Amino acid sequence: MTSTSLKIERPGLVRGLRPSEMSLFRDHLLRLDAESRRDRFNGTASDAFIMRYAERCLQDGTTVVGYVEEGQVLAAAELHERPDLTPPTGEIAFSVERELQHRGLGALLFQRLIAHARALGYTRLRVTTHPQNRAMRSLAAKFNARLSFEEGETVGLIELSPALVEPDLSPRVLPSRSQVADPAEVAA
Repeated sequence: MTSTSLKIERPGLVRGLRPSEMSLFRDHLLRLDAESRRDRFNGTASDAFIMRYAERCLQDGTTVVGYVEEGQVLAAAELHERPDLTPPTGEIAFSVERELQHRGLGALLFQRLIAHARALGYTRLRVTTHPQNRAMRSLAAKFNARLSFEEGETVGLIELSPALVEPDLSPRVLPSRSQVADPAEVAA
């Protein structure tokens, strides 16, 4: 996959979040509007649930890559280990705050998470969403996920080839508004 152009107002940074920054991740999840929360959690999620969820991610070793701008996480991609599945499989999830959706940020986070998953030795990634989440289904398809319908959910499986080179996991500064492609050319 080639690099992704973004249409954002100010440059931000895509990088891994440290355990000490999980409150930034939690606050991002709490700021999601009702539809974005439903898309992220495949249903309703209360504030109390989200606070417990973010804390659990900190404790269970979940990898979180975030888009950070002016000290706030505005989008995140998560990699959860699924030791119950064979071959080595990670489950991935994404959340983008409403004002940054449909600007290619999800694809950029997806790329970074795939590189990290390969570096950890995962051979398969799994993504689960509700059938109405067209944006997630489209994003998964861009990364060659095989989509199926299971028990009321859309499930995508992405087979990973082994990493041939070490992934570049250094933080990335996103382009300023004057550097991005024409909005008509920017993918969802």
